[in-house]
Amino acid sequence: MHSIIVVPPGCDGPAGQLRIAPGQSLTFGRAADNDLVIEHSGVSRTAGTITAHHSFWILSNDSTSQTYVVENPEGAGEHVKVVPGRQDAPVPFEFARVVLPAAGDLLGFEVWAPSHSYRHRALSPGQATAPAFALDRTKRYFAVLTALCEPRLRGAPHAPLPAVDELVERLRPTWPAANRSSVYWNVDYLAVKLRLRPEPETAEAGRRLNGKKESLVSLALRFDLVREDDLIVLEAPAGSEVTL
Repeated sequence: MHSIIVVPPGCDGPAGQLRIAPGQSLTFGRAADNDLVIEHSGVSRTAGTITAHHSFWILSNDSTSQTYVVENPEGAGEHVKVVPGRQDAPVPFEFARVVLPAAGDLLGFEVWAPSHSYRHRALSPGQATAPAFALDRTKRYFAVLTALCEPRLRGAPHAPLPAVDELVERLRPTWPAANRSSVYWNVDYLAVKLRLRPEPETAEAGRRLNGKKESLVSLALRFDLVREDDLIVLEAPAGSEVTL
């Protein structure tokens, strides 16, 4: 049977985890009669409820004044805000952290949900659908994009993006000739390829794209163009560098 696992603050093993099956609920708050007791004066006595479903869970905020934030630590800063009094807010993340503001502190606990269900079907005859973003994972531009996304893929959704010099150093194990100019060229190429800026011959004179790297990373992580599994392109052994 699928179940939702709630990991209390400071829990260091399965013995302290709380499990609820589909249809079951779990209450949390400061009062001792809650299933998950959070002993902090800034937490409501009855702060909220988590209810399990087959492939997701819902969160009710019983606070009268505090907004709760549900973060996706594995994503690109995705989060769900649950305002005071909101009931039955669906949470789509398979791994989440519930953050409660409490008298100047930010308290949190984790919720692990079952894997999502997906539809599998055979492709019908006919013309294939054109891909939204055609990226070749063997090319150097993809290694540059992966290096840009790396800090956030490794679990720091708000980490600052690497500077160009840091990108050069990160790429050198698989691309010994990497330098500032070549990295800049690939960033510009990605901005055109992913349609974040017009082709050079159609661009307006003097027009520049602000926050180019941030825009690239935001798009790549939002649409899963780069995933954690792709970090392997930065660790390729010597002699197997990717090509342009």
